[in-house]
Amino acid sequence: MSSLYRIPGAVIYLLFCCLRSTAGEEVVKLQELEGNTVIIHTGLTAVQSDAQILWFYGPEKADMKIVDSQVFRGETVIDYNTERFRDRLQLNRNSGSLTIRNISREDSGLYKLQIITGRISDWSFRVNVYAPVLKPVIRNGTENCSVSLRDWCSPLCTVENENDVNLSWFKDNERISNINSTVSSDRLSLPLNITIPNCSVYTCVAANPVSNQTTQLRFTQLCYNKAAERSATERHVIIPLAVLICLGVIVVGSLILFKLCCKERPKQQEVAENGETDYSEVKITSPNSKEAPEGKVSRETKNQDQSETVVYSHIKF
Repeated sequence: MSSLYRIPGAVIYLLFCCLRSTAGEEVVKLQELEGNTVIIHTGLTAVQSDAQILWFYGPEKADMKIVDSQVFRGETVIDYNTERFRDRLQLNRNSGSLTIRNISREDSGLYKLQIITGRISDWSFRVNVYAPVLKPVIRNGTENCSVSLRDWCSPLCTVENENDVNLSWFKDNERISNINSTVSSDRLSLPLNITIPNCSVYTCVAANPVSNQTTQLRFTQLCYNKAAERSATERHVIIPLAVLICLGVIVVGSLILFKLCCKERPKQQEVAENGETDYSEVKITSPNSKEAPEGKVSRETKNQDQSETVVYSHIKF
């Protein structure tokens, strides 16, 4: 007789499936900031007072029970039987919502709510927790920076790579390029393809689903200052070099003039030494003197030597 009242296991399983609610078919996705207090809302306004409320968690599959709330003889008992969350969980018995304090990236995963009354109702939530994105850094992407139109420095925006980080360049308020962290790396980098400075405002924005940071490009700090420093260095080298060149030109010119002067002086001396000099005799006779006869030459000549004066004039040819 007892076998007639035995219910097959397959029938019990079918009855169990019929009693389950279809509420758990949809997974609600939540994106939260690390360190915040997060409330996973169920959307319920009132849960039956004698219902059993269970919460499960797992990184990929919700198979670890973290909350068990039951009513025994009119008294509600809540068991937070998990070391992972310790004292960070709090259950709302009226709505079934779960509060997680100081949530971390390690708390990301699948959360599942079960409410058991005359039937079993499920809700599933996918929670992704992100750290605040870091502020992007803009540096010069080329080794040589110049202010010339043909050799303009290339700005490169970089940020520490995390999950779902997006890096973008904006010209004024328009996005002109972007890159996602699809490849695992320590840093995410995005160059800005411009050739000349202009009046537009360029900003680099790093963002993840819960936060963003912006850095504005400053042309003068990135390129002109480096070019000015290099120009100053060049001036420190060029000016002394120019002075040395001028001094060298002056010294060489002085030596050339000195040699030319030394060559002209020997020629003048040679002309003075080789030139012919003739002397013209000018005989001045005293008015009182008379021409003596030939026989008295010797005597008169002696007197003549005493009365006559001879002057020699130098004639240079």
